[in-house]
Amino acid sequence: MRPATNHLSISAVRADALFVSPLQRSEQPSARQVRQAVAAAVCRFGGRGCAGRVAQEFGEHPDLAVARMRWARRLAAEAFAGQRSPESRERRGARGSARRAA
Repeated sequence: MRPATNHLSISAVRADALFVSPLQRSEQPSARQVRQAVAAAVCRFGGRGCAGRVAQEFGEHPDLAVARMRWARRLAAEAFAGQRSPESRERRGARGSARRAA
């Protein structure tokens, strides 16, 4: 039996990374601070490591984790708005190649 592989979307990784970062809602971080915090958390823990830490917090403090994840998802989406994810660039490149071949 093969182990199941879970693929994390880039938006999920960004939200998880912001969730585990030291940034706080009360700091009202700028988009640049959010992007830096996400990059630092991913470098430190990796995408799966961030997800694991999020799961741990939901297990230990579910009431607090829900509010923090809402905040993290919203801020990550705002901070990275307009930036294409690697997946969307790949899909767009494949469609462009198909159009050129036709």
